[in-house]
Amino acid sequence: MRVAYLVNQYPKVSHSFIRREISGLEACGVQVARFSIRSCESELVDEADKQELKKTRYVLKTGIASLLLSSLRTAITRPIRFLKSLWLTLKIGWRSDRGVLLHLAYLAEACVLLDWFSELEITQVHAHFGTNPTAVAMLCHVLGGPPYSFTVHGPEEFDKATVLALEEKIKWASFVVAISSFGKSQLYRWCDRRYWSKIHEVHCGVDKIFLNQPHTPVPQQRQLVCIGRLSEQKGHLLLIEAAGQLAAEGLPFKLVLVGDGPLRPQIEARIAQIGLQDCVEITGWASNTEVQQQILASRALVLPSFAEGLPVVIMEALALGRPVISTYVAGIPELVKPGICGWLVPPGSVEALVDAMRDALQLPIEKLEQMGLVGAELVARRHDAAVEAGKLAILFRSHTQPLSGQTTINTQPVGLSYASIQATKSS
Repeated sequence: MRVAYLVNQYPKVSHSFIRREISGLEACGVQVARFSIRSCESELVDEADKQELKKTRYVLKTGIASLLLSSLRTAITRPIRFLKSLWLTLKIGWRSDRGVLLHLAYLAEACVLLDWFSELEITQVHAHFGTNPTAVAMLCHVLGGPPYSFTVHGPEEFDKATVLALEEKIKWASFVVAISSFGKSQLYRWCDRRYWSKIHEVHCGVDKIFLNQPHTPVPQQRQLVCIGRLSEQKGHLLLIEAAGQLAAEGLPFKLVLVGDGPLRPQIEARIAQIGLQDCVEITGWASNTEVQQQILASRALVLPSFAEGLPVVIMEALALGRPVISTYVAGIPELVKPGICGWLVPPGSVEALVDAMRDALQLPIEKLEQMGLVGAELVARRHDAAVEAGKLAILFRSHTQPLSGQTTINTQPVGLSYASIQATKSS
């Protein structure tokens, strides 16, 4: 079995969970070929991502001429399938906020991948995110390419389910993965009940770098860390307001923002306006090792998101024994238990965020240690990247057959017991 992974941008700083998933699949004996629509090479800081870059093939690097030539060749050699795929392209393109023209580009990308998948004898395509990678995988399948599956993360897929033609993508897929129970419920919400049996819950996970890390005591210094892309949905501007209130109370602390993004100029301007330059630091993007060090140097992770799926950085912080402050959004309450391994606040509430941050900064170290220990145990049970990859391996093997035989698609639920996962990993 040879699986093709298809992502819009891979590797990417914020997509370390995909790299871990691929590594886990390969440990289970699944051959994985990496494909990406475009590259973001200039942003990479982690050595592991740079190594993945060398293993990844990029569709748009082939150039416009190659896209047009592949489309023409496919139209000539597979006229009926091409017309069927073209009709589907127009159907989902008219309803999309991106328009028909861009979807015609997706069809051309699908034609390029059709040739590549054939050369490599790909038996299954798996896309991450229910956006354009899944559209390309679907069109490639309709052209006669291998069956496809995809992982839905949110929040974009749930916010734009209709314009993304999410139900159409589920209908054509061999199976669909949700990363949380909340995500699974949203997929149920946006598709006909007859497709529910295709939907499976497989968590994103953390690897041994986090799970097997020797315990580092919670520091005495009053530092909090926020890790994530500097964008509207992460709630950074609200976090700066909360930091301003804590500073006005005279509470000494440091807040470190790890990440970068389009909102950085506004965040920096607000920090200067309130006068928080001495207690708030923005580091920019960081490697896995640097992220780990920032988490361990802090009393807690704070992530006041307005919209999410289930952030991997929360798993990383808990795995390292640090409690988490976050919001009652999407899959976050499935992992962060208030008063047990962290704090949850209503999204958008500065007052509740201030209270939670003050608690994290003032609680005795012993209490923070206890909360961190519970969080680490919870992550080890639910978010071990190797175990979750084993679940995916079972799904791939249950839904595909080698190309030498007739490809079949099974849309029935698959039992994913721990014993069956271990058997898959050792096979």
